[in-house]
Amino acid sequence: MFTKILIANRGEIACRVIATAKKMGIQTVVVYSDADKEARHVALADEAVNIGPAPSRESYLQAEKIIAACKQTGAQAVHPGYGFLSENEAFAKRCEDEGIAFIGPKAHSIAAMGDKIASKKLALEARVNTIPGYNEAISGPEQAVEIAKGIGYPVMIKASAGGGGKGLRVAFNDKEAFEGFSSCQNEARNSFGDDRIFIEKFVQEPRHIEIQVLGDSHGNVIYLNERECSIQRRHQKVIEEAPSPFISEATRKAMGEQAVQLARAVKYQSAGTVEFVVGKDQDFYFLEMNTRLQVEHPVTECITGLDLVELMIRVAAGEQLPLTQAEVKREGWAMECRINAEDPFRNFLPSTGRLVRFAPPEQTMWQGDTGHLHGVRVDTGVQDGGEIPMFYDSMIAKLIVHGKDRLDAICRMREALNGFVIRGVSSNIPFQAALLAHPKFVNGEFNTGFIAEHYGKGFKAEDVPHDDADFLLALATFVLRKSRERASALSGQLPGYAVNAESDWVVVRLSDTGGHTYTPVHVDNLGSNLAYPPSQSASARYQVHGRNYDIHSDAGLSDICVSGLVNDQPFTAQVERGTPKNPLAFRIQHNGTRIDALVLSPRVAELHRLMPFKMPADMSRFVLSPMPGLLVDVAVAPGQKVQAGERVAVIEAMKMENVLFAQADGVVHQVLVNQGESLSVDQPIVEWSRS
Repeated sequence: MFTKILIANRGEIACRVIATAKKMGIQTVVVYSDADKEARHVALADEAVNIGPAPSRESYLQAEKIIAACKQTGAQAVHPGYGFLSENEAFAKRCEDEGIAFIGPKAHSIAAMGDKIASKKLALEARVNTIPGYNEAISGPEQAVEIAKGIGYPVMIKASAGGGGKGLRVAFNDKEAFEGFSSCQNEARNSFGDDRIFIEKFVQEPRHIEIQVLGDSHGNVIYLNERECSIQRRHQKVIEEAPSPFISEATRKAMGEQAVQLARAVKYQSAGTVEFVVGKDQDFYFLEMNTRLQVEHPVTECITGLDLVELMIRVAAGEQLPLTQAEVKREGWAMECRINAEDPFRNFLPSTGRLVRFAPPEQTMWQGDTGHLHGVRVDTGVQDGGEIPMFYDSMIAKLIVHGKDRLDAICRMREALNGFVIRGVSSNIPFQAALLAHPKFVNGEFNTGFIAEHYGKGFKAEDVPHDDADFLLALATFVLRKSRERASALSGQLPGYAVNAESDWVVVRLSDTGGHTYTPVHVDNLGSNLAYPPSQSASARYQVHGRNYDIHSDAGLSDICVSGLVNDQPFTAQVERGTPKNPLAFRIQHNGTRIDALVLSPRVAELHRLMPFKMPADMSRFVLSPMPGLLVDVAVAPGQKVQAGERVAVIEAMKMENVLFAQADGVVHQVLVNQGESLSVDQPIVEWSRS
């Protein structure tokens, strides 16, 4: 067994590998860029080596620097994680040549599966179901149209070297096939340096289901059940679960056996994933093989009780697999939500910056520990006060739950999301909560088009209806009244001016457009201790619209996360005093719904109704930055006439370019920022002339 390994990655996957290495008594070395010098993976590792500037092409993609770091530190093996160099055939071969074990498959397996055209041919030879299509590189858009007509629309146009949604289009007619081919080819050339394109039949109502395989150097290959990955947004996975609520035992067995056949055909050694597209009638076809550890591997670890990273390390060290196919378990139900730094209410634009507050829900399962299941696990590469840099992907954490069945897993996930506190950057937690509450998701009635179908026009706050909105009003009153009880217990108050915890309140639910709602709330004590100190438990009955809410909680006044019981049912919510627009308001978040509310006495509420509403400032004459990022280009100059739809500026963040266009004809009055500057959300970039 190795005594020291180097992890050629960053973020949560680097931390994940460190956890298992420590369990196995293996020392760890990590590499880091200038942007990651304070990162969590650097703090957790035994040694750390700086390998260059922030951009990944100058650091994490520099194979020579990583090999040099291995030699410098005496690391005997490299774990590449996922992304970066994990599926780079040349890097795996270079490690082998240098006598450094690559904790992953052999270079020949990566090469065989890394090319989508070649892998499809190999799958055919291995008697794996493949989608009807044209598997040779296509010469031009005219040929693409002829092939598409021959296969029959709709078709999928894909780059051979594509991935992550790049170089992929679906065409339903000749025009879309012609234009889609050109777009895919350009994207593939720019992103991968390989512009070969192929075409295959597009399976309607498709499910994206993948099989985890594991092979060793002794010829043993097994499959570890499936993962359901159909909940995707723009070809990026959002929620993954295991097992799938869709496929039958017979389909599971057939898919698993075909995945093993393919792995055997390429002499696969290590953990890998064979991805299938599955039609509505459970007909399944090979998509591709990922020759690395998957982002969503924890759900497989939960249902099988296996540590996949440990098995990868043991296989790389020459050990045999410790179990047979018959010994693979499938226990309970696991789900994973990818928590990303993006603003779901701004079309999921990236959100970078400092994590002013990062407090995940309480963990009862841990990375590398398969002895504690049926609980909550958080895989992350960040920490409280850390930075979400603009140079890498947007993932903050992976939230994983394991339950006795699917409904139990959904309930656990919703509660865990309620308790996940992230401040300083926006996150997609409200969107995840909305997906988990959607009736069709709960019933397992979805495919890869689910998000496009139900949230095709974007995601708005009203897309997260709360099943009991009055509870949020009761909770706001509970928190205010608890603070009043504390204040009333302070000594030295003037007679006649002492603070009292009143029984009648009005909760004003604030609206951005001035349409506030005013709801009376009556409070009855339940005989519990509400006095100072605030950490002691508090109980009271809150009557809203004729319904009682008996709330009990021992949360402190400074706690953002408030847990307790409401009508004897457990709840977790987030409550903060002060919002960007009103320092006296409470911000309440629960089950993906967020409200801002004032809790006032009846007389003050009466006066509040008379206050004029202040309209927000008119920013229509400005082009605003929709996200934090780097201004890489300004395409206009003062005095220039610009037509609607014309390019104005380009902002870059998290590997993503966002082009800003003029919304109407106008004349540029002034450019307010310079190319190369870092921008904040809603920062003005260009001002139009008033004339």
